[in-house]
Amino acid sequence: MASIETIESGLRDSDYETATFGMGCFWGPEARFGSLPGVLRTRVGYAGGTAESPTYRQMGDHTETVEVDYDPNVLTYEDVLRHFWRNHYPNRDNYKGRQYISLLRFHDEGQKRIIEEIKKEMEQEIGEAIETEIGPYTNFTLAEERHQKYYLKRYPKALEQLKPLYPESSLLIDSTFAARLNGFVKGYGNRADVRQEIADWKIEKHYQELLIGQLMKMKW
Repeated sequence: MASIETIESGLRDSDYETATFGMGCFWGPEARFGSLPGVLRTRVGYAGGTAESPTYRQMGDHTETVEVDYDPNVLTYEDVLRHFWRNHYPNRDNYKGRQYISLLRFHDEGQKRIIEEIKKEMEQEIGEAIETEIGPYTNFTLAEERHQKYYLKRYPKALEQLKPLYPESSLLIDSTFAARLNGFVKGYGNRADVRQEIADWKIEKHYQELLIGQLMKMKW
């Protein structure tokens, strides 16, 4: 069987933009955003601080963060921000220092401008000022492999079925299909939605059929 990197090569070659944010524990946001059409890759890690080489046990002044690569022709940065602010409370007290704060890191001046616009929109929607920490992107350290696609990894039977596509678990990190499965097992979307989306992916037809077949026969 072809590797997932070969199967998804059309998606991997797509033009994309990156969003970086923190909204509490990074497992849930990775699954939520991984379920969205237009998202190409998700990964979790640590950002926003100054400590060198942060880890889960020694995070220093960093925050649990998600990075999302997305196709701006399908999902806009405005869409990403609305999902971000509508799916966590940005003004809650943080009982673990900076670990779980609401955080946005913009990658360019265009993203900064859009953040300012959508922030005003969301403040009107929730009826209070938003206290999300907003600043320029400076760093992102990939979290340990056990944290990547966390919910999918809670299903060892499913992972065994996926072995032909992912002989090494590290291949899950940058896979669009794995992002959708991680979202699906967390309860975002359904098989029919994922199946329809795969049928529109910019990959070869027989690879579409292969992934759809894998999706429909999987036992959890």
